[in-house]
Amino acid sequence: FCLSMKEWWLQVGLLCIPLVAVYLHIPPPQLSPALNKWLSAGEHFHFRGHNVFYRDSFGALGSSDVVILLHGFPTSSYDWIKVRLNCFVFFPPQRPHKYSIFEQASLVEALVSHLGLGQQKVNLISHDYGDTVALELLYRSDQNRTGRLNFNSLCLSNGGLFPETHHPRLLQILLKDYSILSSILTRLTNHVIFQKGIGEVFGPYTQPTEAEFWDMWGGLRYNDGNLVLDSLLQYINQRLKHRERWVGALTSTSVPLHMIYGPLDPVNPHPEFIRLYQKLVPRSTFTILDEHISHYPQLEDPQGFLNAYFNFIHSF
Repeated sequence: FCLSMKEWWLQVGLLCIPLVAVYLHIPPPQLSPALNKWLSAGEHFHFRGHNVFYRDSFGALGSSDVVILLHGFPTSSYDWIKVRLNCFVFFPPQRPHKYSIFEQASLVEALVSHLGLGQQKVNLISHDYGDTVALELLYRSDQNRTGRLNFNSLCLSNGGLFPETHHPRLLQILLKDYSILSSILTRLTNHVIFQKGIGEVFGPYTQPTEAEFWDMWGGLRYNDGNLVLDSLLQYINQRLKHRERWVGALTSTSVPLHMIYGPLDPVNPHPEFIRLYQKLVPRSTFTILDEHISHYPQLEDPQGFLNAYFNFIHSF
């Protein structure tokens, strides 16, 4: 006989209860000495009731130049550990929270204000999720005139700028629609599932080490960040809904633009992504890294990433 849909979901729920109960009693992994060192060197500021982490350091670009780095999903600001620049980087607020690109942009504006940089020109580097936050900041600065960022330049990297060329992973599709299944999956996702998913968006010769995989997983489990994956993934729906606003900001800005692109990226595949980027943003320069570099160019080829960025920043 056939079970009704309601009965089927009930049985799935009953089967998952013991699994969830076991999982919820598994503590997050202990942070590695390297990740602990990163955290202890950071600072915090308050934003709408949340204690937000950021790093403020001096790097290679020059003492008077400010670079703000925005990380992607589902990892953290630790993604920039191999890229040495003057930087301000941060973890977003954690659980419980309903995330939006608009609030993340306001968070960056608040950080800039907190650091007293409202009148100073800033260079923005972004990756993945951070690319869309950067486009909202660009929109506010260029068109809405409400932004607190005074852009000097914007460098994007491997983000799903265009919904039509963006191919989210299966787990992202399952999580992004706030179904009953998504609330179960956020609790059942473990290190093995995470490592497999993240490994698929790195090139075959540039896979993270076992320690690096654990650092990524530890960063996600920190403050129960794994339990807000479905909320964070609303950015995929927001990109589609606000495509005209954000792609319009990208195509109309006079701010110097550059794209650093790993062409083996299955999320933003070559050549369709870069061809559309060139077509829609012809005034932007771009760098296509080696053919084996995938979705995380700043981790897979940090020297190539830096070389591309320095060439860009010294070109105007």
